Amino acid sequence: MGSSLVPNPQLLLDRTVAIVGYGNQGRAQALNLRDSGARVVVGLRESSAHRGTAEAEGLSVLPIEEAVAGADIVAMLVPDMKMAEAYEGFVRIALGPGSALLFAHGFAILSGMICPREDVDVVLVSPKGVGTGVRRKYEEGSGVPGLVAVHQDVSGRARDLALAYAWGIGCGRSLLMETTFREETETDLFGEQVVLCGGIPNLISAAFETLLEAGYTPEIAYFETLYETKLIVDLIVERGIAGMREAISDTAQWGGLTAGTRIVTDETRQAMRETIESIRSGKFAEGWLREARLGSHTLDALKSIERGLAVERTGAEVRKAMEDA
Repeated sequence: MGSSLVPNPQLLLDRTVAIVGYGNQGRAQALNLRDSGARVVVGLRESSAHRGTAEAEGLSVLPIEEAVAGADIVAMLVPDMKMAEAYEGFVRIALGPGSALLFAHGFAILSGMICPREDVDVVLVSPKGVGTGVRRKYEEGSGVPGLVAVHQDVSGRARDLALAYAWGIGCGRSLLMETTFREETETDLFGEQVVLCGGIPNLISAAFETLLEAGYTPEIAYFETLYETKLIVDLIVERGIAGMREAISDTAQWGGLTAGTRIVTDETRQAMRETIESIRSGKFAEGWLREARLGSHTLDALKSIERGLAVERTGAEVRKAMEDA
């Protein structure tokens, strides 16, 4: 797996990389690339709140158009809903022919938010970790796994450039896997919605509320349904699902294996199938783009409701008590 994906670092060291955006991923990737020996510039708006931070960390900061115009590789690391505005307003005209446009996630391309010029390479390098983890792992001498893909190869070296970039941000120290923009985008969205950001939070909240309905104290319910989740997830990541079970009690093994199938039912699996179909058909992207255009009011309302959940209130109290202890 990934054994043929051998980066050539020299391809990166011979080129200038412009990082557009300096959020969690932008900061991590810019610093990692710089520390790997690449020539890095950060492209930011004049009004960006990140300008001072990037300069204080020793990076060259330029207006987006200037950074892009002088770069061989342009990494688009702004949020999805700001991607089209940044590309159309600053990047598209300034891109040099034969340069490479790089993304960490394929949503902007797959949804049609960005239609790249035909005279540039378009590649994806997607680290499988949040920005803080990408930076921390690099500083520890390792890296997070990464995905690479090519959407458009004008130079004939697009794949090699993507691999070199992946090496520069630390993914080359870990596992590199080749994919496509479509596969990365659709599986990423599915994982977020069904497991990471949808399934797990809703399962935790529902389990917490079930214990409260049964008469148990909120603090105990919090520890049993939320706090210990990280312990089990860490074991699963380190050892696999079967390996996790070997690290827990026989009672927990029996309970989990017999009750789990009552929780994830045929109805649950059907909802998962409907979710992936919504993503693959473009229905999810259409709905999210419409929501963003209208001001994200529904998103704000849903977040407000979530902040008011009982598990959130209890969690804040428990975390404060732990800090004060």
